[in-house]
Amino acid sequence: MFAAGSLKAAFVEAATDYALSSGVPVECSFGPSGLLRERLERDGPGGLFASANMEHPAILNGGGRSGPVRVFARNQLCALVQPDVEVTPDTLLERMLDPAIRVGTSTPKADPSGDYAWAMFRKAERLQPGSHRILDGKALRLAGGTPAIPIPPKDRNPYGWLMEGRHADLFLTYRTNAQLAICEVPALKLVALPEPLAVEAEYGLTVLNGPASARGEAFADYILSPAGQAALERYGFSNP
Repeated sequence: MFAAGSLKAAFVEAATDYALSSGVPVECSFGPSGLLRERLERDGPGGLFASANMEHPAILNGGGRSGPVRVFARNQLCALVQPDVEVTPDTLLERMLDPAIRVGTSTPKADPSGDYAWAMFRKAERLQPGSHRILDGKALRLAGGTPAIPIPPKDRNPYGWLMEGRHADLFLTYRTNAQLAICEVPALKLVALPEPLAVEAEYGLTVLNGPASARGEAFADYILSPAGQAALERYGFSNP
């Protein structure tokens, strides 16, 4: 199984439960969806690909590399905020535009979280002309393939680790990521995007062609089953 990094906690639990019930172990590889898709296009083996968007699985399907694409979960973009930064949903855009506030994001194209952040920037432009240029220019691409920031320890939530290290004042990420970061660094705050800026993330999966496709289909069916959906819900994901 190749899956978006934001799915790690939920999918490790789901894969463990599936292995216990089916007797079939699941080998997991997590990373930014865009980078995983590029790897699978080049030389990836068969199995299951679960992405934080619909675009990357659709590319594999369109290239004859995989089967149909199915929505299996939804998420929401939010702001993960330092404890000393005063911000509410109503003042979020104003604070993001403040030159003194460092805004962290994931890297667009490599990581769908970055693409969703730029979708929010486009919404901000409609509310306040000039916002997109400012936000595009100041956003710090701190995750999803950026080599300039050290790699977080394997036992740490990357967003909690980045914020604990004061790499940003405010980080745009998934609600599920923010919740896990706050479990590690309780002083951090989760601030929801106001309705005019809200961005929903749609997660899609596809089974890769190859000798492991039957096992991939079986695990995909499990993810879409009540048991698999319950595992996702426990980590803050919404039903498709």
